[in-house]
Formats: sequence, C-alpha cells, structure tokens
Amino acid sequence: MIPFPGKLFLRSSMASKDAAGIKALTGAVRLKTTARVKELYYDLFFTYKNLDLIKNRAALFSGIENAALARYSTGMATQQEVLMAQTEKYMVLEKEAMLNQKIQALEAMLNTVVGRDVNSPLGRPREITPAVFPYEMNDLIKMAHDNSPEIKAQNQMIEAAETKISMAEKEYYPDFTVTANYFAKNKFYQDMWGLTTTINIPIFYKTKQRQAVLEAQSMHSEADHELKAMELMLAAAIRDNYSMIKTSEKLMALYKDALVPKTHQDFESGLSGYAAGKVEAMTVISRLKSLIDYETLYWQQFTEREKAIARLEAITAVSQ
Repeated sequence: MIPFPGKLFLRSSMASKDAAGIKALTGAVRLKTTARVKELYYDLFFTYKNLDLIKNRAALFSGIENAALARYSTGMATQQEVLMAQTEKYMVLEKEAMLNQKIQALEAMLNTVVGRDVNSPLGRPREITPAVFPYEMNDLIKMAHDNSPEIKAQNQMIEAAETKISMAEKEYYPDFTVTANYFAKNKFYQDMWGLTTTINIPIFYKTKQRQAVLEAQSMHSEADHELKAMELMLAAAIRDNYSMIKTSEKLMALYKDALVPKTHQDFESGLSGYAAGKVEAMTVISRLKSLIDYETLYWQQFTEREKAIARLEAITAVSQ
C-alpha cells in the first residue's frame, strides 16, 4: 500500500511531538520532586530549630520554678504559683517529646520521596542561610512561560493537534494499493503474471473524513484553552508564592529586630521583679511564653520563605 504523498511525514511528525511532550512532562515531575524534597528538608530544619528553642528555654522555666519555691519558702508566694511554674515546665517537656516524634515522621517522608528505606538515618540538617532571590514577579511570570516544562508539553500538544488536523484533511485524498502475482505452471502451460492497482475513493467523506477533521479541530481548541488556563494557574501560583516571600521577609525583620529583643527584655525585667515580689508569677510566665512564640514564629517564617522559593524554582525551572 502506498499512502498519499505527505501522510507518512505527518504521522512521523505527530509521533515526534507526542514524544517531546512526554519528555517535557518528565522534566516537570523532576522539578516537582526536587521542590518536595526541599520543602520536607526545610520542615525538618524548622522542627529541629523549634526543638532547640524548647530546650534552651526550659532552663528559664526552671528559673521561674526556683524563684517560686524560694518565695513560697519565705511565705511570699502561694503554693499555686509553684504548681503553675512546674506545670509550664512539664508542658515544655511534653512539647519536646512531640517534636521528636515529628522529626521521625519527617525523616520517613523524606526518605520515601528520595526512594530510600524509611529507617535510613538522615542526621540533623545543616544550618541554612536565607536564600538570595532577586527576581521580580513579572520576571518570574515571563520565566515560567519560557521555561516551564508543563507549558512546553502543552505547546507540543497544540502542535501535535495541528498536525492531526492536517492528517485528517489528508484523508480526503486516496491511497494506492499495488498487487503483483506470479503463478508457475507446468510444461504445457505458460507461467502467469498479474499486476493490480487499487485506489480507495473516500465517497462518504462528509460522514467520515469530515467528522475526523472536526474532531481534530476540537482537540486543537481544547489544547489551546488548556494552555491559557495553565498560564493563568502558573501566574496565580507565582503571585501567591512571591507574596509569601515578601510577607515572610517583613515578619522576619519584625520578629528579629523588635519583638524578640523587646520581649526578652520584658521577661528579664519581669523575672527580677518577681524575685523581688513586685510582679506576679503569671506575668513572668506569660512573657516567657510570648518570647518562645516569637522566636518560633521567626523560624517558621524563615522556613515558609525558603519553601516558597523552592516552589517558584519548580514553576519557573530556574535553580538557585
């Protein structure tokens, strides 16, 4: 069978574009996996930092307890104040145990993502400095349009759909079939040769070939609309993560430069006042808990910023 000229080329082009689209999607999976590994790593880092804060501040709760015991022994405080200080110290120990359990869960998840046994040892994450991310939002959107494997794959699907339209239109033209035969006879008869040529004529093109063209055009329109939807989704994801980065940077500066040092100063002043009998125990405990909360929130915003950068790297296919 001899297809009408151009059909074989179109079929080859369709297969090539489908293969290119699948290859681009493979790159998208790789980027998403990398981003997922980074996010779990940053969560593990934050959990260790939170654990360090709990351990470091446990001594301060012990200091409040000792001050309450000293005041109670001299009759300057009630037993309730001692019990309150001891309860807060034990709650810190409870949170420490919960954080250790979370570390084990994150390590198992991280091992699973990278394809290792869940019990493989990982150790403590190294110290992380804030990543430099100099890009503006409009630049990120442009990079996503230029580099995103998902957009590249969708463009390949559009090109493949265009080729399918051309292929469907080619079906209006007939194919040729050439058949040759040879029959060997005996000595009384001559050998026979045969040559037949067949042409298939698309008589029912309105109900067959025309419908195939319409179907191919609909697939092209669908792929084109999916590309526009994907571009809008990527732009929305970029705006969301970019906003998260900027918000985290502002909050980190607020916690580091204002709230943490001021709250620490208030706590030291309150603890001295409590030892002198000028401040209630609840006030000192409340200030210490606020100090721990602000320090924890700083590292939480630090982690959220790094995770947002990792997601943007996956969306834009740009590595730091």
